[in-house]
Amino acid sequence: MLLNRNTSIDSAVHRQNVQVLLEKIAEADAILVGAAAGMSASCGFNFFYQNDAIFEQYLGDFHRKYGFIGAFNGFYSRYPSPEAHWAFLARMGYMEYECPTGQPYYDLMTLLQGRNYHIMTTNQDFQFTRVVPEDKLSAIQGDSRYYQCSRRCHDEIYWNKEMVYEMNDAIDENLCIPTELIPRCPKCGAEMEPWVRGYTFLEGKKYKEEYRKINEFLIANQDKKILFLELGVGRMTPMFIQEPFWSLTYSLPQAYYITVNPKDALLPQELSQKGWSIKEDIATVLQDAAAHMSGKGDSVCMI
Repeated sequence: MLLNRNTSIDSAVHRQNVQVLLEKIAEADAILVGAAAGMSASCGFNFFYQNDAIFEQYLGDFHRKYGFIGAFNGFYSRYPSPEAHWAFLARMGYMEYECPTGQPYYDLMTLLQGRNYHIMTTNQDFQFTRVVPEDKLSAIQGDSRYYQCSRRCHDEIYWNKEMVYEMNDAIDENLCIPTELIPRCPKCGAEMEPWVRGYTFLEGKKYKEEYRKINEFLIANQDKKILFLELGVGRMTPMFIQEPFWSLTYSLPQAYYITVNPKDALLPQELSQKGWSIKEDIATVLQDAAAHMSGKGDSVCMI
């Protein structure tokens, strides 16, 4: 049964969208997936920009004290002290570690199983790391599981899970952590900060390694039938995934482009014969496509 939760989408349109996605995946010799915030939002994880149930569970006390809406605004808010700032960062990191893996990530991997693929993402919530081998994943905007020196005094990032849990356990009634728990650079003593895109984002060896994997995949597959599958890219940062995908699809002779996005499923006129726009809920599309691929869904053959 097609699990189309998009009541505003005609069922025939939905069937055609799923069919095109399945056909292009089957035809492709290589698939480069580009996923952004809409992918996690499709899981129901709206805590970055809204005060949803997960936000309230983990960050509700910070909202009541500081008044910000969503973890994104909390991340960039000003705090009265480093101890208060790090209490928020610790709780946010704890939330990301504890958050379950969203079903759309599993469904995507069902579609990619046994295929030649690579995934690039601007998401920093490390959902993909739970289902994708490291050599097939490029986190091009950082990864919240790591800290870096805020002064960028050296080219190294540090695994932070143990630090995050220790700080979170030590948050007091004033929403502060003890001063001695503030993460500091082992080289210069400056405060650390999450390794995510910002004014002091470290574009060092780890960052370059993420792009190396993408470039090697593209070079190896540029003359093949390559599918560029874009999931949940909005208007905030189109330059990292969407615009390169458009350019590559236009330039590579056997390339094809599919975008899935309930709001911003844009298809340039120049790609009208080399692309397909699916303006639907990402979770629904991936769920139905995965069900059909595994033989659990209805036929999507067009009448």
